[in-house]
Amino acid sequence: MESNDPHVSPRYAQIPTFLHLPHDRDPRGYDVVVIGAPYDGGTSYRPGARFGPRAIRNESGLIHGAGIDRGPSTFDLINCVDAGDMELTPFDMNAAIETAQKHLSTLLTGNAAFLMLGGDHSLTVAALRALAEQHGPVAVLHLDAHSDTSPAPHDGRYHHGTPFRHGIDEKLVDPTAMVQIGIRGRNPRPDSLDYARGHAVRVVTADEFGELGVRDTVDLIRERVDGRPVYVSVDVNVVDPAFAPGTGTPTPGGLSSREVLALLRCVGDLKPVGFDVMEVSPLYDHGGITSILATEMGAELLYQYARAYRTQK
Repeated sequence: MESNDPHVSPRYAQIPTFLHLPHDRDPRGYDVVVIGAPYDGGTSYRPGARFGPRAIRNESGLIHGAGIDRGPSTFDLINCVDAGDMELTPFDMNAAIETAQKHLSTLLTGNAAFLMLGGDHSLTVAALRALAEQHGPVAVLHLDAHSDTSPAPHDGRYHHGTPFRHGIDEKLVDPTAMVQIGIRGRNPRPDSLDYARGHAVRVVTADEFGELGVRDTVDLIRERVDGRPVYVSVDVNVVDPAFAPGTGTPTPGGLSSREVLALLRCVGDLKPVGFDVMEVSPLYDHGGITSILATEMGAELLYQYARAYRTQK
């Protein structure tokens, strides 16, 4: 295992791992494993999310230490490691998803939760399949500009707008314990939102969120999830492109970065079993601000996992 302690070496030095975590390809003995998913074969318009994990790790050098008024650091409470990237072929989507599922299943078998850094959202179906093997149908907290319950287009099976349709169809997800937040924009497949609502998914559009605010939305999340094992999936485009331009499908009218981070603070009151932060495409970023935000999202999710389980080293 390689150490990457920012107290010993400057934060801009050494091999970049997520939040200066140690790097270890062997995930055994850790509470949470950070794993990169450098793949964008499921994108429908602007590519580049394959470079997301590397960009997030590079920008995570900015972040160190506990948050304001947080008490102990995350890593005083839980053992975390950066296990590098999954080896996903860019030439075969079915093979990439199958490989990701096997890799994530191995992590769960070792009793580790995971934080997947993407990469496009098509890979989330691999996470849902792996989690369902362990927990049965899971609850889902999904932050996104899009519902991702579309039927696959162009005679294919998968793309980045299909993971939760597969999740519901394959009974990997309990739709009655699923909340989608931030949905907005113009959808070439309006039936995808009809599908989600028709399966009792609680869809909170960006406009409705503006009326509810963070506090009432958090109450809604808690009521829906209600003690179930929950997977938290964040597409960075849930955030308005003013704050996060580096993504494949930027959609105006989104949440602010502060609003999304405030929502994620409720995860420590739930029973999280895994996370992803997806769709970072650094090719379209400005000054690394999207990758910096994705880093903060990931750091918040790790802290909330520690808060949920209070696992002492």
